[in-house]
Amino acid sequence: MTDSAKQLRLLLVDDHLLVRRGLASLLDDESDLTVVAEAGSGEEAIALAAEHQPDVVILDLRLRDMSGIEVAAELKDHRILMLSSFMQEEDVRRAFEAGILGYLSKDKNSDELLNAIRAVGEGQQYLPPEISLLLAKSEWSAHLTDRELEILQWIARGRANKQIGEELTLSENTVKNHVKSILSKLNAKDRTHAVTEALKRGLFQLGPG
Repeated sequence: MTDSAKQLRLLLVDDHLLVRRGLASLLDDESDLTVVAEAGSGEEAIALAAEHQPDVVILDLRLRDMSGIEVAAELKDHRILMLSSFMQEEDVRRAFEAGILGYLSKDKNSDELLNAIRAVGEGQQYLPPEISLLLAKSEWSAHLTDRELEILQWIARGRANKQIGEELTLSENTVKNHVKSILSKLNAKDRTHAVTEALKRGLFQLGPG
């Protein structure tokens, strides 16, 4: 790709110079990616984001002057990929609450990093399996009961409330109440949205039929 208008413009934020230089070297080898600025602190990142308006901000969780979560909250109108060595559930949950789109461990290979950057650049949420698992265990990803998860799996298979009731020996009205609870907990507008949200958050996986 040679048309610079189609490139994703990146802002790198990390307080370790060698990390930034290594990332910049890797990313500049990609024809659809270009690093427009590098920041070594949170304040510098906020200023450079305003100046350059990057498509994606690649942000470290720990900075010398403020946390990456604080920076993400300031840059909530930007698409942010958090790149960190820290994978604690609380950090991950708070980062997504601050508005990031993706979270990736620094020990991932370059292919996964590039995939994450491109996904976030398209406005997609990027959740590796281990991050989905962390969020599934957190309050951010609403706790569904075992029965609700069971019903959600039947919904994913295209079953109506009456059919689910027959499968689980429940009344249709009981199933309906469970479905309402599922929609509320997942903040989903309909059954399909609920399944999509649950899959995205790693609450269950689609099985056969």
